[in-house]
Amino acid sequence: MAIHVVLLEPEIPQNTGNISRTCVVTGSVLHIIGPMGFSLSEKQVKRAGLDYWKDLELHMYDSLEEFYAQNPAAECWYFSSKTSRNFNEASYGGDCYLMFGKETKGLPKELLDQHRDHAVRIPMQEGQRCLNLSNAVCVGVYEALRQNDYFCMK
Repeated sequence: MAIHVVLLEPEIPQNTGNISRTCVVTGSVLHIIGPMGFSLSEKQVKRAGLDYWKDLELHMYDSLEEFYAQNPAAECWYFSSKTSRNFNEASYGGDCYLMFGKETKGLPKELLDQHRDHAVRIPMQEGQRCLNLSNAVCVGVYEALRQNDYFCMK
């Protein structure tokens, strides 16, 4: 069992570095769907992830279609500020996939429309756009872990 973090076309290397560190310390798996707005060899990614990269379980995909083909049984939850169901109202299984969109646009509307029953949001103040991506990932991961009694941290 593992929590899976899925980043769809991430754009900011520091966010991906921070997310990789969150994945390592929580026992989560990181999936990155390209194209990315940077290279994983960039120093900002490595600096943000510090020495955690060697312990990261990382899977890379060229497209969303490739991700779905390689993970056909994935229980995906789609995090977006463009939906109404709060993230803590969802029931996350021990092998759930938490998907997050690119920093500037989030997840595509078409994807959210196709998966409306699994689209969730993190509540925030009216009129504010969204949390930083790495912070949003952390919120989602810890809620999934809490619901599963922190199974990978015992």
